[in-house]
Amino acid sequence: QVNSKQGGSPCKEKHVVLLSPVGRIEISGCELGVHEIKLPKISVLPAGAESSVSCEVSPGEQELPEPLQQCTAWLRAYFSEPGGTEGLPVPALHHPLLLRDSFTRQVLWTLLNDVKFGEAVSYKQLADLAGHRGAARAVGGAMSSNPIPIIIPCHRVIRSNGDSGNYGGGQLLKEWLLSHEKLQKEKLQK
Repeated sequence: QVNSKQGGSPCKEKHVVLLSPVGRIEISGCELGVHEIKLPKISVLPAGAESSVSCEVSPGEQELPEPLQQCTAWLRAYFSEPGGTEGLPVPALHHPLLLRDSFTRQVLWTLLNDVKFGEAVSYKQLADLAGHRGAARAVGGAMSSNPIPIIIPCHRVIRSNGDSGNYGGGQLLKEWLLSHEKLQKEKLQK
């Protein structure tokens, strides 16, 4: 249960499931913003990293608070027409980790704002971008606590040697997301 800032009263949390090319993505949030995105654990790589229009939402989208509607629209665009995410607003985020000033919040916001679609940075580079030289390990910790994966693109953070590194949704999902973005970026540039 997430407490809202006004008077500490609990949010009226809603849930939605997005059926995506990588499986069931569970999204929770309230009128104030998205609380969390839970990725599926996949053990088999989904076929191809090309864009897919097979993103379906259940239950009916009209019953959802605006931040959840924006989140599902953003994720649908990410999977089906990735160039379209640039023009979409990032949904309001309402997770305690993102509301209080902290190293993790600073690193996640830097990642969201500075590492664009189809790009990748090392943990060390992200530490430097966030103004914390030498904090590559701490950046790894911040990535593992990211409550809003894909939108806050922790999958774009890789090891300095080029290995993809760990990911909350698993190695295969991280590699699929990186491949998907690379392929889509190449298509957009043609």
